Amino acid sequence: MASSDELTVHIERALPASRSLVFAAHTEPRQLAEWWGPKGFVAPSVDVDLRVGGSYRIAMQPPDGVLFHLSGKFLVIEPPSRLVYTFRWNEPDPDDRETVVTISLEDADDSTVLTVDQGHFATEARRSLHRQGWTESLDRLQDLLSRPGPAP
Repeated sequence: MASSDELTVHIERALPASRSLVFAAHTEPRQLAEWWGPKGFVAPSVDVDLRVGGSYRIAMQPPDGVLFHLSGKFLVIEPPSRLVYTFRWNEPDPDDRETVVTISLEDADDSTVLTVDQGHFATEARRSLHRQGWTESLDRLQDLLSRPGPAP
């Protein structure tokens, strides 16, 4: 069995946009709805009260599944470099527990290096599910930020 220190997600991704645009993509409901969730998922409702102690709630729906929700509270808001919030499923699996997500953004030439850290998960299966979800969501964010035309 993995130790709790190992039951975290750590992902780094270079994105083709400024830190302020990447930060906005994580905090503005309209933008979050465009990329949040694994491939094929939609986010038909995103509510954000962007202040320390404020909450967020995201409705997610898989391609052929039932709508479900996640929510949390903002712990740290430092535009455009850092965002920390709790993450919990509102209809949890028995192996779910509330986790903390830290989003860090650093300048890198004409892009932004995004780092996502999340944990600690109760089981390897839950960590793996979140790693896949973040990877596919960040693929969608990268596609969104790579589109020609005005910034999102």
